Amino acid sequence: MPDHVTGLALALREGTRALHGLAERSGIVREIVLGRVYEDAYVLYLRNLLPVYQEMEHILKSQRGLPLISTVARPPIYRAAAIEADLEALRGSAWSSLPVLRSSERYAECIAKSVRNGAARLLAHAYVRYMGDLSGGPVLGRKLSRALGLGPEALHFYTFPEIRDQTGFKVEYRRAICACGEQIADWSPVIDEAMIAFELNIALSESVLEAADSAVSGR
Repeated sequence: MPDHVTGLALALREGTRALHGLAERSGIVREIVLGRVYEDAYVLYLRNLLPVYQEMEHILKSQRGLPLISTVARPPIYRAAAIEADLEALRGSAWSSLPVLRSSERYAECIAKSVRNGAARLLAHAYVRYMGDLSGGPVLGRKLSRALGLGPEALHFYTFPEIRDQTGFKVEYRRAICACGEQIADWSPVIDEAMIAFELNIALSESVLEAADSAVSGR
């Protein structure tokens, strides 16, 4: 299936290109990419991603009657349950006592605020997180498997068992975002929100690594 990126999806990609590259070179994501992440830091990362997905997926489920939201509300790509399964595999019930950092809280708060300012802005958060998960997630999963020796039971976050054709799904999801774009007169708030989402991702990634390193040095 050809992957011709046009419309709002293209505008989102081009508008966030620099921040996207920076996100891949920042904080704990950089450590995962380079294969030098350690398990405690990775677990803390999952713990702090969880509120972000919980907030976004709560909104997607509760507001899916809105035309723009229904377009991106696709349960097969929801990640909160997958993250919880990985945390359970890695730390048992003790994962819930791990700290939720302020950067995670700010990210979740921004998502909640975005839909109050109009459903269009939530498209940006869905694009940034879910397209990233679909595109880069499998690569990160393989790197984590090698670096930490994790098996499938701890890598649910990076797999999509309900999606048979992941490439085709990505193409269709981009088209859905473009269809939303046809209903939006001004794309600039959506692009701005996507840039904010990347900045929040970078802040979360950096703060998790800093907190994890501080915990190790303080032992």
